Amino acid sequence: MIVKFRRMQAEDGDLFRSFIRTLPCQDNYYLLFDVRDDHAIDHWMEKVQSGEIIGFVATEKGSMIGYCNLITNALAWTRHVGEIRISVSAAYRGRGIGKALAAQIFSIARAQGLQKLWVRMAISQDASQHLFKSLGFRTEALLSDFVKNENGLCEALLIMTHDSGEHWCF
Repeated sequence: MIVKFRRMQAEDGDLFRSFIRTLPCQDNYYLLFDVRDDHAIDHWMEKVQSGEIIGFVATEKGSMIGYCNLITNALAWTRHVGEIRISVSAAYRGRGIGKALAAQIFSIARAQGLQKLWVRMAISQDASQHLFKSLGFRTEALLSDFVKNENGLCEALLIMTHDSGEHWCF
């Protein structure tokens, strides 16, 4: 397995679209857009091009097998905070790809002087919780009945954070 890591580019729209639509529905519960909507993905890629979203992708043989994004904004009251989003194809989980992608994003967060990172996920995403705990994140909030799954059942949304005062440890 030869996995390549590189910055996400606006031209990766089709690659990203193909990848994210292969993930199980529950892997996308944390997103604020519908991955089945081409316009939503186009808008996402416009944010990549503008620099509002900074991303890295993991590829193997030209196919995306994972991505990690850092989302920031310039608002005075939240410009010190960044949101991380990570997904790795089920077939490649447990091989350190998520940690390698996170390391790239942590490097960018450090360079930008961010003081806090946060991540959100459905409470049922045990593997994601384990990954982020191993990266030094801690549970900050649990929002009950915030996510409705594909069966129409509600579950909690978990928010975890990591402070730069903890030296962005791994």
